[in-house]
Amino acid sequence: MPEVVVAKPREGKFNKNAARRVRVAGKIPAVLYGSGHAPVAVEVEPKQISRILFSETGHNTIFDVEVSGLPAAKAMIVDWQREPINDRLIHIDMKRIALDRSLRVKVRVKLVGIPVGVKASGGILDQVLREVEIECLPANIPANIAVDISHLALFDTLRVSDLPHSDKIKFLNAEDATVAHVVSIREEVATPAEVEAAAVAAATAAITTAEPEVAKKGKPEAEAGAKKPEAKK
Repeated sequence: MPEVVVAKPREGKFNKNAARRVRVAGKIPAVLYGSGHAPVAVEVEPKQISRILFSETGHNTIFDVEVSGLPAAKAMIVDWQREPINDRLIHIDMKRIALDRSLRVKVRVKLVGIPVGVKASGGILDQVLREVEIECLPANIPANIAVDISHLALFDTLRVSDLPHSDKIKFLNAEDATVAHVVSIREEVATPAEVEAAAVAAATAAITTAEPEVAKKGKPEAEAGAKKPEAKK
């Protein structure tokens, strides 16, 4: 049975002071829009919204939203804001949806198993794409895209084309996009300062260890031109 979110119309509509008063009262200011209806400023219960966001389907959860004076509608949470310090929800956007129209949503990629390249070859699993964008009817939105990666050897790559496909879901990412791969442990890369210091040290060592110039044989030209003293008779 779908979650039912009871939204109360907000006084002051989109006024910031009104939104602040809603938060002080322990509620979350929200906006409900979509399906040809004008946006409505409402307030909702934090526990209900947190329960939806932390559920298995997360922000892709479809729920019923009831606003007094308006017909009940199916909706999804399409955006939310949190306070940076205490991570408290301070605003959400809810969008009415039609069950017979396709939606574009992002779904988490769930990697199952441990690659053989990690267990047997000491590699590291690097997940590049944690979410993929898909298009499908609301009823066909999966909780996640699960894929077995135990067969991946060292330097093997898992691409979008390797994910489970069906005729009910259309992947919008490029089919050759990398989802995950098994890489080797990289050697530590020297910083630019360390490279420069090493170059200076090498140059200094080259100068110090260079062979000294061999002195020319014979006397200097000034002495060579001087006459030898005559021997005494």
